[in-house]
Amino acid sequence: MIDGIRIKVCGLTSLVDAEFADRCGVDCLGFIFFPKSPRYIALETYRAMAKRLPERRRVAVSVEPTAAELAEFNAAGFDFFQIHFRHDLPAAQVATWSEAVGVDRLWLAPKLPPEADVPAALLPLAKNFLLDTFHADKFGGTGSTGDWAKFSRHQSGHADKTWILSGGLNPGNIGGALRASGARFVDVNSGVESAHGVKDQEKLKQFVLAVHQARTATSA
Repeated sequence: MIDGIRIKVCGLTSLVDAEFADRCGVDCLGFIFFPKSPRYIALETYRAMAKRLPERRRVAVSVEPTAAELAEFNAAGFDFFQIHFRHDLPAAQVATWSEAVGVDRLWLAPKLPPEADVPAALLPLAKNFLLDTFHADKFGGTGSTGDWAKFSRHQSGHADKTWILSGGLNPGNIGGALRASGARFVDVNSGVESAHGVKDQEKLKQFVLAVHQARTATSA
């Protein structure tokens, strides 16, 4: 945690990047198991590196997983399960994920069009909600910033939930994002990369520093 802000670094594909993220003081390490993502890694690859990973919370990121896939992620020892899905998916389907891993361990990431809010029926099914930038053809990973005011409205309206801000965050805009959204938990991916799935150490250091500076300025 950096001055009260929790940070997840997502799209990790190597031990080197995971270890550097750990040294920077991030809270969560995210691994993407969606084959269409340029940051995809196979579960077998993750298992091979798992014992050597830093002792940080680990998040399995997937898109509308089957029961069997979710069971495999669970068996691999993940702490949390971040699931991206169509916002109009029946709540009964989402409930099966909640039942499989538990409300507290589930991060729901509905693909929300600009005019849509998180459906009320989903709120009891998870403790954690991640809001990413909407793109008609993608489930996250767009590199574009999202609607920070919308995030703020959700967070203030449902303060009993943990809200994670994602979408296009980088060292240059994280300060503004924190001020505009009020986020206390952020998810960074492409904004600290030199190539898909390759984290840039200088960018990640600058990101963490920018979080610290933004919080220091707010306190002052």
